[in-house]
Amino acid sequence: MDIQLDPARDDLPLMANTSHILVKHYVLDLDVDFESQVMEGTIVLFLEDGNRFKKQNSSIEEACQSESNKACKFGMPEPCHVSVTNARTFSSEMEYNDFAICSKGEKDTSDKDGNHDNQEHASGISSSKYCCDTGNHGNEDFLLVLDCCDLSVLKVEEVDVAAVPGMEKFTRSPKLTVVSEELRNQIVRELVTLPADCWREQLDYYACCSQAPGCGELLFDTDRWSLQIRKTGAQTATDFPHAIRIWYKTKPEGRSVTWTSDQSDRPCVYTVGSPINNRALFPCQEPPVAMSTWQATVRAAASFVVLMSGENSAKPTQPWEGCSSWYYYVTMPMPASTFTIAVGCWTEMKLETCSSNDLATERPLSPSEADFRHVGVCSHMEYPCRFQNASAATQEIIPFRVFAPVCLKGACQETLLRLIPPCLSAAHSVLGTHPFSRLDILIVPASFPSLGMASPHIMFLSQSILTGGSHLCGTRLCHEIAHAWFGLAIGARDWTEEWLSEGFATHLEDVFWAAAQQLDPREAREQQELRACLRWRRLQDEMRCSPEEMQVLRFPRVGRHSGNFSS
Repeated sequence: MDIQLDPARDDLPLMANTSHILVKHYVLDLDVDFESQVMEGTIVLFLEDGNRFKKQNSSIEEACQSESNKACKFGMPEPCHVSVTNARTFSSEMEYNDFAICSKGEKDTSDKDGNHDNQEHASGISSSKYCCDTGNHGNEDFLLVLDCCDLSVLKVEEVDVAAVPGMEKFTRSPKLTVVSEELRNQIVRELVTLPADCWREQLDYYACCSQAPGCGELLFDTDRWSLQIRKTGAQTATDFPHAIRIWYKTKPEGRSVTWTSDQSDRPCVYTVGSPINNRALFPCQEPPVAMSTWQATVRAAASFVVLMSGENSAKPTQPWEGCSSWYYYVTMPMPASTFTIAVGCWTEMKLETCSSNDLATERPLSPSEADFRHVGVCSHMEYPCRFQNASAATQEIIPFRVFAPVCLKGACQETLLRLIPPCLSAAHSVLGTHPFSRLDILIVPASFPSLGMASPHIMFLSQSILTGGSHLCGTRLCHEIAHAWFGLAIGARDWTEEWLSEGFATHLEDVFWAAAQQLDPREAREQQELRACLRWRRLQDEMRCSPEEMQVLRFPRVGRHSGNFSS
């Protein structure tokens, strides 16, 4: 059976079997071709099986109140085999032996809202009634299931990480002297659990391993919503290869990215964040609790600029004439849905003159004024966390860049550029340490469907905010800045609703904007009350025009992260 869904109306099917195995790190290597409107290359996945991550997350779960229910097992859609010369697929008969199907007579462990819970934090908690849980049901091979849509998968292979010089340091057992599956998996287990202060070394090893030779093709199959991978004889997640390389290319009609032209009529492409997140950009684990880090190398023609979710302000290199290569990385574990990319003929905008009537000027905090309340030990998984960094707590305004087509240079200088420092400063004065170390802001093409979208280290803004005066631009900027805390650093643990994060960001946009304007308390209160009244009336109007099923909120459980937030 095939799952027919309307992504604009229905919950997304979460097919990834995250309760058995998790992607801990992605390494992408892609070429962008505007002529064919395709991104093509490889993605290397570094995996961790459930035996280890369940133990790690049990200590985190002790600090939270969570339910312990069984995961639901559903049947997979009928496969649609890939017609590629070098692709190897398994038969539909083998596929059906691998799944426990919930039929009418069997017990469905989902609740009345279609939520599926699992006793471990790392499970694929889903708001969708379409989920897959493929463990070992007898003697069949283990099946890795990834969320995937509108991708052409060409080949899947195991990566021989043991062939990388220096990896012997990760082999603790003297018995593992012969290169084997067990040895390669042990190397990956040690690599993905390196301490946070070794993050640079870890990224280097990830990069080297991603270039290692393959050591055997893996069987794979695709259907409308997933990619299924197996290795003959690997019956459990522990036995399954922990480093795999997927050769693939996107499709022009894929709904994760938009190929269009910018305001200067130059070609560009960018991720839209919805309705299917990034599953048409790369095979991934879609549930927001499946958090991972990533690094990506993206090549495009030399005239293009590549912007991406990344902690570094990438500078291009030239691998060959007429081509530019851009490299970004993220060390804070995030859901795959928050990965964001934009490629176009963008120009970096800079404020050439500073007006005397700017809202505020950057004023570094003195040590006595700095807010150290967030410096300390965090309870989340280990990574290089800014909230534990005393110098980050004093950084009132994080480094930022603004990109747009050159035709919008005047509008950016007149409105946007002068508002960013006071808005960042206002956010810091209210919430303290900025969760992310830097910020890129891109004015996206006119086809962008909303006013803004927040992602790690990068923000998309509509060109319409540039013509609405400082108030519209400032409030929208504050709203997206607020999502760095509510929606990205903290978010819902499933895709039930985004209304919680939107509610916090909407409230904080008023608070931040009042602080950025340096309003006195009375003026700030009057402005917030007026905006609250307007929102209430708009909500009433929307309720009158909405069907009854759209008037009911489904309450998610709050966890570490959620996804991109388009508002």
